[in-house]
Amino acid sequence: MRTTYDKADDILVFHLADKPITKEVSQDWNTHISYAADGTIVEVVILEASKQGAWPLLKSEAA
Repeated sequence: MRTTYDKADDILVFHLADKPITKEVSQDWNTHISYAADGTIVEVVILEASKQGAWPLLKSEAA
C-alpha cells in the first residue's frame, strides 16, 4: 500500500494495488473508489482531504 497527498489540491490517494483500473465508482462527491477487473480495490481517492478530516492521518499530541 502506498499513500500520496497533494497539498496544492488537497487530494489524498490510497494506492492499494498495481493492477489496471477498469471501473471507478463515486461514493459521494469527494470519495472515489477504483476497481480492477477481478473486483479488487486498486485505489481510494479523497478530495478535500484535510477539509474532510482525512488528512493528516495521525495528529501528534506533541505538535
